[in-house]
Parts: sequence; C-alpha cells; structure tokens
Amino acid sequence: MALLLIELDKRIGNAQAWRDTFAEELPDLPIRIWPDNGDVEEVEYLAFMHPDFSQLPEFPNLKAMFSRSAGVEAFIHHPKIPKVPLGKIEPPGGDPMMTEYVVMHVLRFHREMPKYQAAQARREWFRVPIVRPEQRRIGFLGLGIMAKPPALVLKALGFPVSAWVRSPKPDADLKIFHGADGLAPFLAQTDIAVCLLPLTAETEGILCAQNFALMPKGAMVINVGRGKHVVEEDLIAALDSGQLSYAALDALHPEPLPKDNPLWTHPKVTVMPHVARRPTVKQLVTEIAANIRSVRAGGKLLQEVDVRRGY
Repeated sequence: MALLLIELDKRIGNAQAWRDTFAEELPDLPIRIWPDNGDVEEVEYLAFMHPDFSQLPEFPNLKAMFSRSAGVEAFIHHPKIPKVPLGKIEPPGGDPMMTEYVVMHVLRFHREMPKYQAAQARREWFRVPIVRPEQRRIGFLGLGIMAKPPALVLKALGFPVSAWVRSPKPDADLKIFHGADGLAPFLAQTDIAVCLLPLTAETEGILCAQNFALMPKGAMVINVGRGKHVVEEDLIAALDSGQLSYAALDALHPEPLPKDNPLWTHPKVTVMPHVARRPTVKQLVTEIAANIRSVRAGGKLLQEVDVRRGY
C-alpha cells in the first residue's frame, strides 16, 4: 500500500528528496507523486498542503490524510474531502524557527527598535526609557504546539507571560485565561499580544477595534496566525490614534499583499511575507512516518484535526 504526495515536492525539496527520506524512515512504503497516483486501490495515505479534492479520484482504501498547512480552514469543508482522519504534521515540540521568529519580534518591540531605526534615519541621538522585562506583559492568543515554546522562552527571559485559550490548561506553566469571558481580562493585562490562533468562525477578526480598545494604551500586536484574524481598517485606526504602538504581520489577507495596500508604508507596521518558518523534508517525513506507524499499530493520528472545531 502507498502514500501519495500532492504538490509537496513543488513547495519543499523535490520528488527525489521525498523518496530518499521516506526510504530511510519507512522503506516498505511505496511513494507516489501526484498526478501519478497509480492504482487508486493501493493508496492508503495522502499528504498535501492545499489540495483540490474535486481534481482527485476516489481512493477506496484510504486510511488517513496529512496536511502540511498550518491552517486547514480552506479545505476541511470541501464536499469531496475523503471521510478519513486528517492530521497535521508539525513537530510535537514546536519548531525552533517559529520560536526564534516570535521571540525576535517581541524583543524588537520590547526594546523599541522601530523608534531607534526612525531616529537613525533622522541622524538623531535619541534615547527611549528602558523598560525591564518584568514590566512588559506578553500575552499569547492560542497556546498550541507552535506557541508554547516561544512563550516559555520569553518567560525564562523574565517577562510575565500569559495565554488566552478555548478551554482550561491546568498544566500550562503559564497564567491562563480561557473562554469568551476570559478574553477581556486577558487583553487588559497584555502589552504585547502574539496571535497564533487557528482561523475559525470564532477567531476571524479577533484583532479588531473592540479588542484593541481593551488593551493598555500603546500596546503592540504580532500576528503569526492567519491574515483574517486582523481587521485591517481597525488596526490602522488603532495605530494612528496611539492606542497601539506597533504591529508586526507575518500572515496577511490577501497574500501577496497588493502593492497599493496602506500597510506597506505605515510607519508603525512591519510587513513580512509569511516567512515565520520553513520545515524541511526530513522534519515532515519524520512526522508523517510517526503517524503511519501509529495507524499501523492500531492507534490514532498524533495531531488529528477536529473538523467540527476547524483545527
């Protein structure tokens, strides 16, 4: 029985790299590369990023699917999605690239680097009062696999770190706010908000005027979630009024950002072209292989998507 890769070889590595790496991890597993799916009855697993299920044949013996995409909202409600378990293929301990990326932006904002860069452009010897780490409160919207490692690094650096999540996390090692009732008090004590939420009907537009107003004046926002988490007009208004000091956006909507979009030139905005992390073929194959071994042993996927919740 085989694994069919759909477009992954065009985004990361190449077909031979995928075949060679799987040969090391699961030498008994034939690897097919779309559109050469071979006998559909032999395909037990699919791995993809943004699949078009309307273009795929039916696979009668399919056991599981694996998504490289951090967000699955674009396809989980497709009418032709196979009715088998869907899993994400993320490193269980997070990705060091995401950790360094989040910490980098938090430290940039914490140490007022945008102001110093502007002063340098003016050739002005300009000093900003230094804020100690224990005086700068960091809040994570979401505390999943990718969020927890940078949250703990920042805690180790002396920052008060908290998180807002859907349901209680008694073993989180951080101060936790949860549920709809917990959002306002969470935002009220967050100086730098880091969004790493999945995109769902409940979280779309969460970075909006109403919620910016709940934050301390001069707060900062870092979005590494999805572009639709941000209400662009509200963000610009909050920055212009001084309610927010800075924003760093790695996920935007649409992508690429149109050249005439005002975010490009806003002095308080850092626009990044969705580059927080880039997993390797080896990382992804290791996680896919671990999931397949679990399924073969009669177990479940390691990071199964809850289609009802949307993540």
